[in-house]
Amino acid sequence: MCLILIAYQADPAWPLVILDNRDEYYTRPTATLGPWPGAPDVLAGRDLQSGGSWMGVRRDGCWAAVTNYREPRNDQHAKKSRGWLVRDFLLGTWSVPDYLDKVARQGEEHAGFNLLLGEPQNLWFYSNRDPEVRQLTPGIYGMSNGRFDAPWPKVSQGKQKLEALLARPNWQSDDALTLMCDPTRAADADLPATGVPLDWERALSSMFILTPQYGTRSTSLLTADCRGERVLTERTYSSPPAEWHDASFNLSGFP
Repeated sequence: MCLILIAYQADPAWPLVILDNRDEYYTRPTATLGPWPGAPDVLAGRDLQSGGSWMGVRRDGCWAAVTNYREPRNDQHAKKSRGWLVRDFLLGTWSVPDYLDKVARQGEEHAGFNLLLGEPQNLWFYSNRDPEVRQLTPGIYGMSNGRFDAPWPKVSQGKQKLEALLARPNWQSDDALTLMCDPTRAADADLPATGVPLDWERALSSMFILTPQYGTRSTSLLTADCRGERVLTERTYSSPPAEWHDASFNLSGFP
């Protein structure tokens, strides 16, 4: 289902900090973060089942991330994978406004989604369940599987953790990745009502999801510092959350 935390021009030392937990069935085949075959300017993980991605960047500094929109209806009618929204943007040559216009016209070909698109100096949000295109202003935001910045417990908790991280001097990437590993579930009284069964609502309420078949597969961290250096790191869990492998790329130096 996924959780994305965003610090956009909220700290002069760190103009951009994006944290993204990818939640998925453990059996879904995945390629970890790296340059894409045939497209060396694209750096992203890959969903090997549908061919898309959940988050990625391009050498020119553009990036994209997507989450599902949780709703009880059957999504089997969708013609296109939501991961293609990330893939097609990174592989294309559109400006962000032109791409979002294209997506808005074709939005119902996908099941419900939330989409973030970034350029080096700008950030946009669009959802086919809330068709207003938003160019974001500086601030700290959270996005999960409902309305943008909706106060779901894990979104509010994550924003507080990210704000506390930015207040610390000399924080490291490991500090940021670790803050996404909180498995605490929300109290029943605080759960959003999204139409799924209560036991599933409980399981999905934590920042880091752990169930026997489904959970947080990886955490991505995209940072831009005040010198303009951009780094993308992915932490892939082999035995979540205790065992993992990190891959990190300076965007000025790949592939």
